[in-house]
Amino acid sequence: MSPTAEPPVPGGRPAVLPAPVDVSLITSGHHVADARLHRHCAALRRAGLTVEVLARGTAADAPPGVEFRPLEAGGLTRRGLHALLLPARARGRVLLTLDPDLVPAARLRRALPGGRRLLVVDVHEDYQALLRDRSWARGPAGAAARIWTHTATRLSRRADLTVVADEHVPPRTAAHRMVVRNLPDFRLLPALQPPGPVPRALYVGDIRGSRGLWTMLAAVEAAPHWQLDLVGPVAAEDRERLREWQRGSSAANRVRLHGRMPPRAAWQLAAGAWVGMALLETTPAFVGSIPSKVYEYLACGLPVLTSPLPRAAELVRACGAGTVADGSDQAARILSGWAGEHRAAYERCRAGAVRWSEDHRQTTTPYDRLAGTVAALLAAASLHPLPDPAEAA
Repeated sequence: MSPTAEPPVPGGRPAVLPAPVDVSLITSGHHVADARLHRHCAALRRAGLTVEVLARGTAADAPPGVEFRPLEAGGLTRRGLHALLLPARARGRVLLTLDPDLVPAARLRRALPGGRRLLVVDVHEDYQALLRDRSWARGPAGAAARIWTHTATRLSRRADLTVVADEHVPPRTAAHRMVVRNLPDFRLLPALQPPGPVPRALYVGDIRGSRGLWTMLAAVEAAPHWQLDLVGPVAAEDRERLREWQRGSSAANRVRLHGRMPPRAAWQLAAGAWVGMALLETTPAFVGSIPSKVYEYLACGLPVLTSPLPRAAELVRACGAGTVADGSDQAARILSGWAGEHRAAYERCRAGAVRWSEDHRQTTTPYDRLAGTVAALLAAASLHPLPDPAEAA
């Protein structure tokens, strides 16, 4: 089944809805090109479940094999409207939420007469810590967001299944809690390939200062033999400064901005790359975690240049698949050495990354285990028949 789309509906329903599906993956904040969203959908489809996705974006960026129902993009007001109405628009026997603001309405929806659904809440980040990394989360807006995320996290404990991305991610006392780490799905990644003739670094993910944007640019600027591919959306607060950098930097022609791309297309850029960059700042949101991109770089056989995030640094050192750079100056020295007099050290790191990739090419991912659990819940649950879509509309 190829992705399908209905016209965006600003908070309402289409005149006629198709028949129910097994799983509705709904998100008020994520773009349909989001990597975790794609990994969820791929595993659910492998488990034989039908899936619809309600998210921002276009059908071209949607996972294959799902029904895609695009949402109208907008600011916080639009997102709030989606948070209230998406659970009612969803047709799935299972609601799988990716954002904390969806949880209250989803909990209410499943409690209403005729609205019984299984609820799976994906709490894939420590939202309270993440807010401390957002410039907008100050003053009254920040206080309201903290109250909302705290409430949503508490409500998620009573979902039919509460999914977290790591052991440290709350809620830790959920009734049915499952850890689904952001490990790579090798089916979405290219085959291992040797590095190309020109030293090239790769970054895939949200592009913002706290995720290492300025550190990466300064490092490549000071390592003139290197190129850099940046894949992902640039944060609004960093766009003007980035434009100024492009106008004035001698390295501007060596840095390519690809914008947002679905995972399969994004990771094709790993072919021929020399290194994956993960120079995130040690913010409260990042210090206790391992960025998913670190695992994906290793899966592609790329050595990792990471900032001193404790768990990421421990991982790349333990498998000999990269090194740690504390700031742009040290990162530039490492890159210059790898392309020059320390090429043998680079080759050892490359070999460590390839070993990691070959050792972890498992056929079953954490997402497959989650999909199997969802399928089992559906099979075991005595769900009331869903209302006729035409009548519900």
